[in-house]
Amino acid sequence: MTVPVWLWVATIAGLLVLIAIDLVVVDRKPHEVTTKEAAKWVVFYVSCAVLFGAGVWIFAGHDPGVEFFTGYITEYSLSVDNLFIFMVIMASFKVPVIHQHRVLLIGILLALGMRSVFIAVGAALIAQFVWVFFVFGAVLVWTAVNMLRGNGEQEEYHENAVTRWVRKIYPVSDEYDGHKMFVRREGRRHMTPMFLVIVAIGSADLLFAVDSIPAIFGITQEAFLVFTANAFALMGLRQLFFLLGGLVNKLVYLSYGLAVILGFIGAKLVLHALHEYHVVPDWLDINNWISLGVIVVVLTVTTLASLAKSRKDTAAAPSS
Repeated sequence: MTVPVWLWVATIAGLLVLIAIDLVVVDRKPHEVTTKEAAKWVVFYVSCAVLFGAGVWIFAGHDPGVEFFTGYITEYSLSVDNLFIFMVIMASFKVPVIHQHRVLLIGILLALGMRSVFIAVGAALIAQFVWVFFVFGAVLVWTAVNMLRGNGEQEEYHENAVTRWVRKIYPVSDEYDGHKMFVRREGRRHMTPMFLVIVAIGSADLLFAVDSIPAIFGITQEAFLVFTANAFALMGLRQLFFLLGGLVNKLVYLSYGLAVILGFIGAKLVLHALHEYHVVPDWLDINNWISLGVIVVVLTVTTLASLAKSRKDTAAAPSS
């Protein structure tokens, strides 16, 4: 798939327009995002991703189209797992409800910028060295094993190295001042908790990229598709945060499903590398139709099983 420069420019410009619309329409006046409002925006962003994927399918062919949709579904499902830590960070920093949308918007934009660097480096390595697939595959399998060992439980939030470093270089004010990032107190410039929580969100998402970027490279090695799938998944993540709310805590089997998906893609990467070295036959090189089917089935089963368990627990609660 050959992607001309003008298409890259047009795509990035289109994403910037979407961000501008979000800033003007949603964040123009800080407010608590309702479930109805969040649902409309989730449908809007998913529709944008579907239209973009349809364009890829029509103009580039069905193989790139399948790669985009498979990558998008994978990135979006992995991003849902991010919501757990986002909720914990929001609670830890006591972010006012009316400012949570702005925090997520700017934090995720920072994460997308940093992920772009990862994508560029990953694409360059894959283009030069086949053995990189072994590394990516090992990372995904290791992550899957750790997720299974963790039993899907959410740990208490601890500030990462980036957040601690930012806290050291600037004094932090005691309270929020609207959505201001910096304020002056007693003649000295202070960073507000608003800025610090944005750094925490952005850097936390960057850590999730350690498994999500190798995962999508296991589906497609086309940097354009990797970038756009990540962009649409992240841009739709903010509204999903408000739409799902406490429902995220009911998806008790989601981590197990994501572990299965990561393990599957990790194995696929290893098999692909072995195929490139002519060690395994062609039929062991898993195509993206199979990948898409496995991902959709695993997500469907884990979601339905989680909701069934939630209903069962709710019904059992009064009797206990």
